[in-house]
This record gives sequence, structure tokens and C-alpha cells, in this order.
Amino acid sequence: MCGILGIFDVAPGTTQSTLRAKLIECARRMRHRGPDWSGYQLISQGKDKQELGAGQHASSESLQRLCIAEHGVRGAAKHAIAHERLAIIDPESGAQPLFAAECKQAGIEEGSIIVAANGEIYNYKELYELLKKEGVPYEPNTGSDCEVLIPLYVKFGLEKACSLLRGMFSFIIYDQRTGFYGAARDHIGITSLYLGRGSDGSVWIASEMKSLARDCPDVEQFKPGHCWRSDTQQYALWYAPTWRSGVLPSTPCDFTKLREAFVKAVERRMMSDVPWGVLLSGGLDSSLVASVAQRTLTRKAQGEGASSWMSKLHSFSVGLKGSPDLEAAQKAAEHIGTQHHPYTFTLQEGLDAVAEVVHHLETYDVTTIRAATPMFLMSRKIKAMGVKMVLSGEGADEILAGYLYFHKAPNKQELHAELIDKVAQLNIYDCLRANKSTMAWGVEARVPFLDADFLEVAMNIDPKEKMIDARSRRPVRCLHSMRLVAISRCRGWSLFRFRGRSQVSKGRIEKYILRKAFDTPDDPYLPAEILWRQKEQFSDGVGYGWIDALRDHADAQVSDHQFAVAKHRFPYNTPATKEAYYYRQIFDGIYPSLGAARTIPEGKSIACSTERALAWDASFRGRADQSGRSVGVHAAAYDASFDVDADKKRAGRDDVNSVGLEF
Repeated sequence: MCGILGIFDVAPGTTQSTLRAKLIECARRMRHRGPDWSGYQLISQGKDKQELGAGQHASSESLQRLCIAEHGVRGAAKHAIAHERLAIIDPESGAQPLFAAECKQAGIEEGSIIVAANGEIYNYKELYELLKKEGVPYEPNTGSDCEVLIPLYVKFGLEKACSLLRGMFSFIIYDQRTGFYGAARDHIGITSLYLGRGSDGSVWIASEMKSLARDCPDVEQFKPGHCWRSDTQQYALWYAPTWRSGVLPSTPCDFTKLREAFVKAVERRMMSDVPWGVLLSGGLDSSLVASVAQRTLTRKAQGEGASSWMSKLHSFSVGLKGSPDLEAAQKAAEHIGTQHHPYTFTLQEGLDAVAEVVHHLETYDVTTIRAATPMFLMSRKIKAMGVKMVLSGEGADEILAGYLYFHKAPNKQELHAELIDKVAQLNIYDCLRANKSTMAWGVEARVPFLDADFLEVAMNIDPKEKMIDARSRRPVRCLHSMRLVAISRCRGWSLFRFRGRSQVSKGRIEKYILRKAFDTPDDPYLPAEILWRQKEQFSDGVGYGWIDALRDHADAQVSDHQFAVAKHRFPYNTPATKEAYYYRQIFDGIYPSLGAARTIPEGKSIACSTERALAWDASFRGRADQSGRSVGVHAAAYDASFDVDADKKRAGRDDVNSVGLEF
């Protein structure tokens, strides 16, 4: 991934030197995303050239005038594009912005189209073959996977071109032939992107909000699965999967098809010209990613040879000393055969990093910051080893009903509606976390579970297959310190041991169909205790003391009086706990505008749910905390004394239990 910035339609008369200085200043704020090189391009109408209308094209001579060279002197600048590069594909020649190569068959003149892209296009080679069949034998100037965007745009138009891509991406495109410019974001919003309006009417597009927040009073998250077009000044939808059609899916689960679709998704993301690894928490999702990647790597090494670094896959985990994730990750790594690197952090190191995490992630969402802080610390260690790309397991819980609150889903209709909304919000939460906590150190995270083709398979499965069997919903009461270890499983039965006591739960547990798809006893992908491990949210799995420490620290930083009058300081999305107030206070000091605050939506949650799910069970009332331990089925669930409104009650706030739900 990289960082991109576009400033378009600046005020008339803006000088080149002024715009160039502003472009560099704003792009520099996200140079952590692209530490390998910087590219800047100014664009002018030229002294004697009027803006071209739709369908009109500039001549070759005009194109040379429009694109301002360094130290150019022609006319005033109108647009500017910047690119901060993290070189993963074609490190030697793939610098951006990219300029079109000549292709007479498609009417493409040299330099006529400019692209700045962030992300990876995994199927770019197949797309070049498709273009040849369509009469566009485009020969790229570079080996960059993103240059394919240029001939695709010319041949198919912006929206259709996006629908052909398989990858994670956001990009800016400028057509010097017509004066058209636009931008697009991938189907889920895996890559971050923001849209802003300057006070002079200019249009700003940037990978991170920090590059435009000071200059744009109006800021929003760029809509995933959409393009933005200069000719309409509006968004245009390009991603419309069948599972969002309003028709409830009815396809039975084909375990082989599901497994093969995921294996293909992982293999696609192993494309790299630099050292890479996998994030391995020891949970089901990251462990499957690591297992499939190691198998693929072993097969390729045997058949094609591999570099000394990649002859063995490197895996990384993080947690407090003795945390559940560190132990589980070690077991998974030993089975899979990775070169494993466990990292520990102390509570104080985590607390010290919170303000910097808020700065980089551009959010004040509680669960995002809880989970992002350990990931942020781990990414710094990973970068120090020379690794620039990692595979990660985000997305499975949203697609396959993996969170513990799904135990309470009343029916398949409610479950599927919740999944649709959860996938739609990934760009605000989990994708934002994975993208920005790693890119803060120039490390790219790729997420196989959010592959468009895998989504088409998994989200079109009858949601009845994703329901958690009532027989596995019985809450297990245990002490805070007790740990859950799955020790065996057979035909849907799960056997758990708690300090010598065993309890058998018959039925489907969370993400049962994914577990079953990879339950191959003759050639196991994972050991049973990992394959059938209960869902553990990342912010819990790094060590239960982490969230407790954050709450205690926030309580010391935020007074009862401050919290009591929070609605006056933060009328939008008023913090519901002192922990939330603490994060919001940090955020507001960095990004003080209401527009910035509105990039995070309002709403309560239990264990990462949407607000809809709070009505699923009476036990959720008063427990609307994002931790998985707030749900009674968690093996180390909070006891009956836990009250998410405790801070409000102590401060005398009048919005206790204000969700307005009926049970």
C-alpha cells in the first residue's frame, strides 16, 4: 500500500509554487505510508487552453502543456497529485504517479492519463490478457500492477474497470484528454480513503484524513465500492453483489467449494517482490491464513524454488506475557511449521502508545483502539525485521457470524441482515485498524477473507448454516482467570477442559462451516485445539488485563465532572464511558472539526455488534461493551456485577440505559 493525495479545481490564479508547496506539506503528513519514494505532479490548463468538455480531446501538443514539468512556468496550476510509495511490486521501476504508455489501437497517447494508486491488483496479469482479447494490446511502462488501471479505464470506463479488479485498492485518475478526474475505492474499503471539500470549493482525495483535515471543513470517509466522478460531482456505485440484493440466500454450504475459494484467496495475496510474513494470533482465522500460505509456499518451493527468506514462512504474534493468544499462536506455528516470532508488550508500553495510535488511526472508536494498540506495537517490530507485507485474518467474523453475540441471533433473517451491515462497516472498524496500525510503520496488511470471489461464495450460503446451534449456547460460568482449551472434537461435539473439569457442548459453534471445511483429519490444516478454539477478540486475546488497564487509566485521566458534562463538549457521539471519553479527548485535540468526528458513526454495541443486535437478548442490557467477555457464553465472561453504565451512574448522568430497547 501507499499514500495518495489529489487536490483538484483549486481557486483560479493559484500559482504553481503555492500549490506545489501545499501538496508536499499535506502529503508529508502520511509519508509513513510510503517511506520508499515520493512523487508529485501539477496539472495546468495552459495559458491558451480552455477547459475541455465531455467528449472533447486535447491534442498531443496540448497534453505537453497541461502536465507541468518540475520548475514549470506555464500558467497557473489547477490540479495536483501526490504519491507516497511503499514499494512491494516492482520496487525498481514502479514509482508513481503513473503515466499512460502509447497504445494507438485504443487511442491512448503517451502521458495522456495519470494514475496514483494505493493497494494491490492481484489479477493484473489476467487483465492484460483480457485487454488484448478486447483489442487493447497495451504495453505498460512499468512492472507495477496498478498501471493496468489506465487501459481498463479507457476501454471500459471507470465503474466497469473497477468491477473487473480483484484486490484492495483506492486510486485517483486524471484524463488530460478531457479534463475528467475521478477516484475509486475497493469493494469493502480495505484501503483507507477520504473525500474533502476545501473552503475555496476545491476537491480533496487522500488516503488519510490528516492530509486534508486542516484544509477541508467538510470531510467524509470515501464510500467503499463506489467511484467519485468530476463530471457529476457525485458517487457512482460499482460494487453490487448478489448477497446485498435483498433476497435471502438459500444455497447449501459446499465445504469443498468454501475451502477452495479461501485457498485461492490466500494464494492471490502471496504476490510480492519483497519479504513478507503472516500475523498469527492463534485464533481460527489467522491460523488458517498461515496454514494455507505455508502449504502453498512449500509446494512452490518444491516445484519452482524459493528465496532463502521465503523458504520458510515467518509468523508474528503479540500479547501480554502469558496471554491466551501467545500460547495458542505458538501451538499453531509448531503445527504449521512457520518461523515464529512472538512479541510481548507491557501494560505501560501499551498505555504510552494510545495517543499515537489515535493519531495514526484517526478514530476514537473504543474497540478499534483497544485492538489496534497491540497491532501497532507489533508492526513496528515487524518492520524492524525488514518485512513489508503481512497476511492477516480480518473479515471472517463478519462474513461467517464469528462473534460471540451471534449465539443469540433469533433467526437466519436477522443473522443475515446483521452480517450485511457488519461487512458494510468493516471500512470504519476492522479494515481501518488493520490498514492504519500496520501502515503507520510502512507495513502492508492483506486480508484473504475479504477477497471478492470468496465473499460471493461465503455470503451466498444459506444463513441457516451459520446459525449457532441452541445446544452450544449454554453459558459456561468460570472465574476470570480460567482459560478455555478445546481438547477434542468429533462430529460437531466440542469438549472443553476448565482446570480439570470437562464440559461437552453438542451443536454448531461460531464459524462452524469454516471449521468444518478445513476439518481434514487425513491431512490436518490445524491442530484440533486451534481449529475448534472459541472465538477470542484480538483486544481480549492479547491479555485480559489489557482492557482492564485501559479502563483504569481512563478513570484516572477523566474526572467525574468532565464525564458528567460530556454532552456539552461532545454533542455528537457523546462518549458513554470514561474510556470512550479519554479516546475522544485525544482525537479532538488532533482532529477538532465536527466533520472529522462524524467519520465515526454513533451507536451502541455488544462484543462488536451493530445496535440492532442489542435487542436479541435481555441479557445484553447493561452489558453493551465491545469486549467479547460481555457476552455470557465467553469462557471468561464478566460476572453479574459488570455494568457498562457504571461510569454514568457515578457521574450522575441522565442517559443511563438510553438505548430505548424493549425486552
